[in-house]
Amino acid sequence: MLHIVACIKQVPDTKIIKMNPKTNTMDRRTAPAILNPYDAHAVEEAVRLKERYGGTVSVLTMGPPPAVKAIKKCIEIGADEGYLITDRRFAGADTLATSYALTKALEKISKTNPVDLVICGKMTIDGDTGQVGPGIARRLEIPPLTSVNKVVEINKEEGYAIVNRKLEDGYEVIKSTLPCLFSVEKTINDVPYSSFPNMLKAAKYEPVIWSVDDLEGVDIKQLGLKGSPTIVSKVWAPPSPAGGTMLEGKPMEQVDQLISVILEKKELFTVKEG
Repeated sequence: MLHIVACIKQVPDTKIIKMNPKTNTMDRRTAPAILNPYDAHAVEEAVRLKERYGGTVSVLTMGPPPAVKAIKKCIEIGADEGYLITDRRFAGADTLATSYALTKALEKISKTNPVDLVICGKMTIDGDTGQVGPGIARRLEIPPLTSVNKVVEINKEEGYAIVNRKLEDGYEVIKSTLPCLFSVEKTINDVPYSSFPNMLKAAKYEPVIWSVDDLEGVDIKQLGLKGSPTIVSKVWAPPSPAGGTMLEGKPMEQVDQLISVILEKKELFTVKEG
C-alpha cells in the first residue's frame, strides 16, 4: 500500500490577473485563486497510482487560510487527506524557504504514515521556477525525478519506480529507488470532471491545519522573508504588441504592398558588394 503526498499550491489565475502600472506587481485582487494547473495533474496521477497499486493520497500546501479551497479541489479529484501549513511566519517565502517549510511538514506526516512517494507539478504558473520539488527532494535526501510524463511502474516491495522523463528531443527511461519525488508534466494525464460523491465529500471536508509551532525542529531563520535569499529587483509588464497593417485591394496589389513592407525592413537583408 502506497502513501503518496502531492505538494500543491493555490495561485492567481494568470489568464485574468492584471499588473499594477504604478508598482509593476501582480494585483492578485483582480483574479480568482485556483489550484495550480500542474498540481492538478500531479494529484490526478497520485489518485491513478492509488487505484493501480492501492494506498492513500494526501495533499500538502503552504499558504493563507483560503488555501483550504485548493485542498478541497484535490479532494474532489480523489485525494484522501489534506494538510495546510499556515502562519504569518511563512509569509514572503521564496522557493528555498518554501521547500524548507514543506519538508518539515512532510517529516511530521511521515511519522504517522511513512511517505513512499512525493509528487509535485513541474512548476507553478505564478512563479515558473520549478525549484520547489527538487528542493524538497534535496532536503529529504531522496532522488528527484523531474519532467515526468509517464509512470511505468511502482514496486514498493522491491523499492523502485520506473518513469519516462520528457526531454527536448524525446524521452528517457529512469529507474529510481523509493522513496523518491516526481515533478510531473501536464501531458502525464487528463484531469476529468469530478464525480458527484467526491464533490460532496470535498464540500464537507476539513483539512488538518498546522502552524509553525505544530511542526518539529523548525529553524525560524529559514522561514518566510528571513529565510529567502532571492530578491526580485524589478518586475514589469511587457508592452502590448503594436497593431498589424491590413492589406487591401486585389491579390496582386496586396502582393506589391507586402513586398514594399518587407523591403522597408532593411535589417532582414545582408547585401554583399561584388
